[in-house]
Amino acid sequence: MSGKKPNNPSDSEEFLNGTRRDFLKKSSFLTAVALTPGRVVKAAEEQWDEKIAGVFEKVSLHIEVNGVKHTVSVEPRVTLLDLLREQLHLTGTKKGCDRGQCGACTVHVNGVRVNSCLSLAVTNEGKKITTIEGLANGDELHPMQEAFIEHDGFQCGYCTSGQIMSAVACIHEGHAGSETEIREHMSGNICRCGAYPNIVNAIKAVKNGGQS
Repeated sequence: MSGKKPNNPSDSEEFLNGTRRDFLKKSSFLTAVALTPGRVVKAAEEQWDEKIAGVFEKVSLHIEVNGVKHTVSVEPRVTLLDLLREQLHLTGTKKGCDRGQCGACTVHVNGVRVNSCLSLAVTNEGKKITTIEGLANGDELHPMQEAFIEHDGFQCGYCTSGQIMSAVACIHEGHAGSETEIREHMSGNICRCGAYPNIVNAIKAVKNGGQS
């Protein structure tokens, strides 16, 4: 029923009934909104914001990871770390502090080590990324991986992938000339288990063996 008043008095009862129904529907809706917890409304808004952003804000990205070329759609705010883990399912790269302070997310970008949690995925257009999954040659471990096993360079293992990626880069950068130099240039990688002496020994073994 519309809210227009009827010209025929015989229609008054039908008019009033329709008006009451409209009023009750609107009142019920307003009451439901009023009683809905603010966090629920906020959550619903955020969910729709995410969906809208997913449709309108994604950009195309061409990237090579461990020798495989990928074309993916990402939001501009997505980090390289989240791209690797969430979209490419390469979970060997760990998310630790998410602030660039622990080094667990270290990967190589065009041969240079970076904290992937601080690098936006879109800034890596056309670049070559190497993660811990791409360090070995099939079933043949990289010499640094073997050295970490031989020298007990890990305990819980959470930081290990980042430690190994940094260790390889440390040698390639020419910063493994002494134990002091190794410790200095590996200082961005934190091991909460305290396996630092063994990590240093692993790096020295690879450096001295010329296998990096």
